[in-house]
Amino acid sequence: MAKVVFKSYNQNDNLLFPPCLGDFIAENDPVRVLNAIVDNLDISRIEDSYEGGGASSYNPRMLVKVVFYAYLQNVYSGRKMEQLLRRDVNFMWLSGMQHPDFNTINLFRKNRLADVVDDIFTQVVQMLVDGKFVSLDVQYIDGTKIEASANKYTFVWKKATKTNQDKLDKKVKAVLVEAERELNLELCEPSEEVMTSEEIKTRTDRIIAEMDEKGICDKRLRKAVNEVREEHAPKMKEYEDKLETLGDRNSYSKTDPDASFMRMKEDAMNNGQTKPGYNIQISTENQFITHYSTSWRPTDWGTFINHMDTFKERYGRQSKEVAADSGYGSEENYEYLDINEIDGYVKYNMFHTELKRKTIKNPFLPEHLYYNEQDDYFVCPMGQHMTYVGDRQRVSDLGYVSHTKLYQAQNCEGCPLRGLCFKGKGNRVIDVNVKSRLYRDKAKEMLTSERGLYHRSMRPVEPEAVFGQIKYDSGFKRFHYRGNRLVRAEFATLAIAHNIKKMAARMCAERNRQAAVAPRKACPPSDTLEGGARRMQVIA
Repeated sequence: MAKVVFKSYNQNDNLLFPPCLGDFIAENDPVRVLNAIVDNLDISRIEDSYEGGGASSYNPRMLVKVVFYAYLQNVYSGRKMEQLLRRDVNFMWLSGMQHPDFNTINLFRKNRLADVVDDIFTQVVQMLVDGKFVSLDVQYIDGTKIEASANKYTFVWKKATKTNQDKLDKKVKAVLVEAERELNLELCEPSEEVMTSEEIKTRTDRIIAEMDEKGICDKRLRKAVNEVREEHAPKMKEYEDKLETLGDRNSYSKTDPDASFMRMKEDAMNNGQTKPGYNIQISTENQFITHYSTSWRPTDWGTFINHMDTFKERYGRQSKEVAADSGYGSEENYEYLDINEIDGYVKYNMFHTELKRKTIKNPFLPEHLYYNEQDDYFVCPMGQHMTYVGDRQRVSDLGYVSHTKLYQAQNCEGCPLRGLCFKGKGNRVIDVNVKSRLYRDKAKEMLTSERGLYHRSMRPVEPEAVFGQIKYDSGFKRFHYRGNRLVRAEFATLAIAHNIKKMAARMCAERNRQAAVAPRKACPPSDTLEGGARRMQVIA
């Protein structure tokens, strides 16, 4: 019978760890890539935020590494980071065996890193450009809604607030006018505008002072005026504050005033319930996040121009090409692309419908009617002229004015094709937006070109895949901080972690490819960023 041999087992603390913790970490581990990248970042703005004096502070570069690596490992809680700094070899190696508590980590994230992380994100993307991972010449744009860290039942709606304010205004005016008539005071000129809380206070003070001066003891009248001054005036001030917070928005959350209520795909009850959240827009290239922006607008088309402008502010130049889905296809956005000479592969709502045989062969659609440019009229399938009858203007939520021309048929009564042409009453009227039609024709031409087909095939595997990795692989479906400032900072941290993880995977794949080609050649350690990372020209 063979002798049984067991491995040595000794719980002597001096023998458990090797002389260097790095011996426990694989050469191709992403933590080495992250460590080298952060070592080459300019964090002088964080260092300058320390005042000095008192007890010594933790090295900010170490805290940056810990936070970024935690987000790379799908850890977003400061308490969990504190635990991992005592249990996880990678975290202990990054921190140099230092153990900042969760309060230190959270205060660093909120008070020091939040204002600088956007600049750090730009530095990381510039490293990607230097390493030929991205070029910034093309943007694949898409948006997703992420729930805010707010109570979904603490909502404020603009329409309800305005309605309640108008009701209160009528009630207050009725009481004040009655009191002024009873006291023979000069009546204020009637106004359709809602009274402000300051105006209510001024008028009630005048009425109360007049009643005291004349010794009028009408309890009913005094009680009504006091109610206006002590209850209605503060309530009016509350409505004013809510409307000021709302601004152009239709809603906000009391627990996070920067968040708006919007419908989301993550609907557990399947009842279309709105939740407080942010509309996150990203630009990707090779599945790296090259730009991001946050918005309270639930629709994507209204975020496009701001997203493009901030991209230019970040890098000092604009992309040559942009690809996006039909949520961004508006006249205003097409005009922006045209003015800035950007090749836009952006769909519009009816793009796929127009490519169907049923639509192509439909002679009754306005875009298929013959147009006489010289005399400015359309010709319907029955040969009847549809002449110009007027204009119509439409103003978008962003203030963009689009002009539409109206054309009406002379007599549709008794037409044998009326049932196929239209089902309304009277003579058919079509509205034609000439500028929008030209932009859509250009967009259709570009989308159906060889380059357009390529971008259309790449767009679903670019930003949509990135959002899938963030939401489902990383489990990030809800922000952990409140307010637009901290929300932007948290998503920037998440985007940096995503880019570093993607970079490490590409570098590992490159090293494996080189090892397969030359198996005898030793693979360089990743903490020097040589091999696949040599292109980045970043030496730790």
